Amino acid sequence: MKTVLITGCSSGYGLETARHFHAQGWNVIATMRTPREDILPASERMQVVALDVTKPESILAALQASGPVDVLVNNAGIGMFGAFEATPMSVVRNLFETNTFGVMAMTQAVLPQFRARRSGMIVNVTSSATLAPMPLVAAYTASKTAIEGFTGSLAHELEGFGIRVKLVEPGYGPTTRFTQNVQTPIENTIPEAYAPYAQTILSAFGRPAATTTESEVADAVWRAANDASSRLRYPAGPDAVALALAS
Repeated sequence: MKTVLITGCSSGYGLETARHFHAQGWNVIATMRTPREDILPASERMQVVALDVTKPESILAALQASGPVDVLVNNAGIGMFGAFEATPMSVVRNLFETNTFGVMAMTQAVLPQFRARRSGMIVNVTSSATLAPMPLVAAYTASKTAIEGFTGSLAHELEGFGIRVKLVEPGYGPTTRFTQNVQTPIENTIPEAYAPYAQTILSAFGRPAATTTESEVADAVWRAANDASSRLRYPAGPDAVALALAS
């Protein structure tokens, strides 16, 4: 029986992915900054563990608590919607701490056990914004695009050790990082000069057509985690698939 460790399981894609792997008979280590067993009850094959990917001591404690894992799913992330001109660099740095450096830190932490066993799978969840950059998410897109390059390079680096590295690229959906889990209120990063334009973009985000569901992302993560081929990218959702085909 395999074990998967998933970051960012308190809501959205991470929560649904944890439920999906559990339903398929896997052992699941569901991590979140503040464990909530009311939304993800612990059971024989479901362990809920505290983990903040921006804190090395938290990463170490979580891995010690979980024991050996077969698959790491780097899902934890925060959003940033707003005009880059009005975004403080402190906010940009905090965004990268979770979306970029947190992924790298988690990956570095599991690699010794994967390399020793000459097996293991890392699935990094990014965004379809990396396929077709959109306005008013420049810092967010940069943080996710960095992981795209990181993952592609790492896949080559680790192939000789029997370790696979994959990308899941969710499209826009109800829990998109653009409008949920944002670290700064939207009104604080939309200067008056940008307001009419921003309203047009937000209205477009609110349209229900061709949105990505949480289950579609969970299924893409599942397929990536079980694919021993050298395939790198797994777009999730109709809009992400269309963007991937067009890129």
